[in-house]
Amino acid sequence: MGGDPAEEPSGAPSEKPSGKRKFTFPSALTVLAIVTVAVWLLAFLIPSGQYDRNDSGAPVEGTYHRVDSGQSFVDRLSDLFLSPVNGLYGIQDEKTSLVAPDNVGSLYGSAGVFLFVLAIGAFITVVFATGALDRGIGRLAHRLRERGALLIAGVMVVFSVLGTVEGFAEETLGFYGLIVPLMLALGYDRMTAVGAIILGAGVGVLCSTVNPFATGVASSAADISLGDGIVLRFAMWIVLTGVTVAYVIRYAKRVRKDPGRSLSGFLPGDREQSAADAGEVPELTRLHKAVLVATGLVFAFMIFSVVPWSSALTGKADARPYGFELGWSFPQLAALFLCAAVLVGLVARMGEQKLSSTIIQGAADFVSPALVILLARGVTTIMNNSKITDTVLHSIEGVVKGTSSGLFAIIVFIVNLPLAFLIPSTSGHATLAMPILAPLADFAGVSRAVVVTAWQSASGWMNLWVPTTAVTIGGVALAKVGYDKYLRFVWPLLGILAVLICAFVALGAALT
Repeated sequence: MGGDPAEEPSGAPSEKPSGKRKFTFPSALTVLAIVTVAVWLLAFLIPSGQYDRNDSGAPVEGTYHRVDSGQSFVDRLSDLFLSPVNGLYGIQDEKTSLVAPDNVGSLYGSAGVFLFVLAIGAFITVVFATGALDRGIGRLAHRLRERGALLIAGVMVVFSVLGTVEGFAEETLGFYGLIVPLMLALGYDRMTAVGAIILGAGVGVLCSTVNPFATGVASSAADISLGDGIVLRFAMWIVLTGVTVAYVIRYAKRVRKDPGRSLSGFLPGDREQSAADAGEVPELTRLHKAVLVATGLVFAFMIFSVVPWSSALTGKADARPYGFELGWSFPQLAALFLCAAVLVGLVARMGEQKLSSTIIQGAADFVSPALVILLARGVTTIMNNSKITDTVLHSIEGVVKGTSSGLFAIIVFIVNLPLAFLIPSTSGHATLAMPILAPLADFAGVSRAVVVTAWQSASGWMNLWVPTTAVTIGGVALAKVGYDKYLRFVWPLLGILAVLICAFVALGAALT
């Protein structure tokens, strides 16, 4: 599953049970259940209050005042009980601003994003079921097997592209059996393979342009278009991907020249492998090529449909949309990926029964991150109905006052680093954080899109190394590289990326 590493098993080899029970970090669903109860209890202690709103619904700085929530204990208990339901399709009353399933007003729940996640899950599963993507990457690696630096760059760029558009992450676990032997055959070590795979996909997710599980969910929670801020994110993706590729290639060349400088070392038989040992990868059939073309066109059309072209090309946020702009959001994108799943299945000649079962299985596999989104949204409904959201916002309003826009963007990045560790689900983290961070951006005079970029950069940066992600722990286990050795390898790059991220988000904030 792409983009939400907390939702998948690590893929690491199973360990034999021991006498002592080993601590395992709770799942995102458990974390959010705990957060829900904790926020509900805190709502009894935090004073109720609210800001005045402007015509667009944004809070007006300096207008915070205390109000009575008007909720009885039974009302609050009902909010806790109905929080998952409200998180999916709760309706916000226009007069009272309260959220409930049977209200009349505007949709407050995350039904649109929920269905979008299921739809893209169905599409991705259908694509992988054809074998086209796996075989395409395999063919690329095999063709470049005699040109080491080009192989590393090619694999990393492909993984990064997939990461930035669809959150390609856990899917990389299936490529260690191919990439590790190739790297060893070319005179590199296992750490080179780990760096190419984890960092290639990871930097793409960090610099997500339209990744639905990061940018998409965060943009929805911030009440902006998925295409807002795409120019800044695309520039980040080019620069940070280039730096990451150069970092891994530099290490690989150093190891090839002097194997004694390898951080991972070599296992028995590693140095005896040849290019022939990597095995031949089956050719791409015309059907596979057609599937890859269709998949590329679908993602290209998605990008076209969500980008606010007039604003992107003129640099004016209030520019009048061009006639060809679609301005699509999550309902349209959900329909797009459902249709695309059927289209790819027809192109691959899967047959009605296999196509139907694959779509159903794909949606089922993505229920977990979809549930995370609605649970996180449910937490915000509790805060909204008890009228403590604005109180929390007011309590940190002072942090924004007196700071430059660039410094504010950097603070958003730094604040979200520990949050990304405590809430390992990308989707859950976005849904929880954005209702607070987005209005803060209004106070600081910064585009909400910059806040989304700073937030997803923090989440992506943490997921390059934290031990709670399946991609990292599963990857080093499959490559037979110690996690401590991986940390030694990656920490200088993490420092470089952190500096570049801060520079980009500060620049983006200054330009807005």
